[in-house]
Amino acid sequence: MKRHLVSTADLSRDDALLILDTAEELAHLSGRSVKKLPTLRGRTVVNLFFEDSTRTKTSFEVAEKRLSADVINFSAKGSSVSKGESLKDTALTLQAMGADAVVIRHHASGAPARLAQSDWLHGSVINAGDGTHEHPTQALLDAFTIRRHLNPGAGHDLAGRRVTIVGDVLHSRVARSNVHLLTTLGAEVTFVAPPTLLPIGIENWPCQISYDLDAVLPKTDALMMLRVQRERMNAAFFPTEREYSRRYGMDGIRMAQLPEHAIVMHPGPMVRGMEITAEVADSPRCTAVEQVANGVSTRMAVLYLLLGGAVFADAPAETTRTDNPEAAK
Repeated sequence: MKRHLVSTADLSRDDALLILDTAEELAHLSGRSVKKLPTLRGRTVVNLFFEDSTRTKTSFEVAEKRLSADVINFSAKGSSVSKGESLKDTALTLQAMGADAVVIRHHASGAPARLAQSDWLHGSVINAGDGTHEHPTQALLDAFTIRRHLNPGAGHDLAGRRVTIVGDVLHSRVARSNVHLLTTLGAEVTFVAPPTLLPIGIENWPCQISYDLDAVLPKTDALMMLRVQRERMNAAFFPTEREYSRRYGMDGIRMAQLPEHAIVMHPGPMVRGMEITAEVADSPRCTAVEQVANGVSTRMAVLYLLLGGAVFADAPAETTRTDNPEAAK
């Protein structure tokens, strides 16, 4: 049984489908008057955020409470971390308090992996975004959203679907997690960005590269726009915002080039007028708000599988599920 979710590269196809199928079952809760399950009653989950967050932190908190977990929100600002406390000492403190799982967002790439590989914590570690490395639950909710629109149904993957990811790939942990997960599920991934916003070694990633957005739009099933992360930039990566928007921004004219069934995605927060216009952001084809709702179901599924007694597909054969969402209703 896997204890942690640090990277989508660690997930097999069966693992990913198990999470997506479980999220599909749990999504039915949102339509009920009472949206809670007793699955994690008595379990303590700590949200350990060293970076500011709105969507991810709130989404995890809602997911944890819907599963009846005891939730502790820990912010680095105003804590002992701001006084110089190390990650190890923070983790040991949480372990002493009996944390069963830690959801961590950290500005340093690799911090969640370090926490998972150490003996500082005995519970599960879930990566909520580390530096420019990965954001696995965002990729899972993206895949969940794509499957719902393009290949709905339990057990279905994304084989043959073409996903185009546009923008600041260099600084995007969302792009890195998505390329691993989407290719594991059978999708074909294409990155579109200026050369300065593509990481070194991207030619070794399981994807195609293009510098011409208009050329790939007619062949795209799902278009994912990325925010330009100025807070992570220490140099000029493109001439002007206007130039970037003209070549790599999504507007109504470009949306018309997409196939009729295609969707436009954005992990948020959106910078309207930069990578996406208000016309596209407010269009019925844009799934940005839907992705937020799907994030709650997907994160519930991850917590449920890691802490609720269920197992991943590569667990020993004699290990069986001790709980399921339908039985808990």
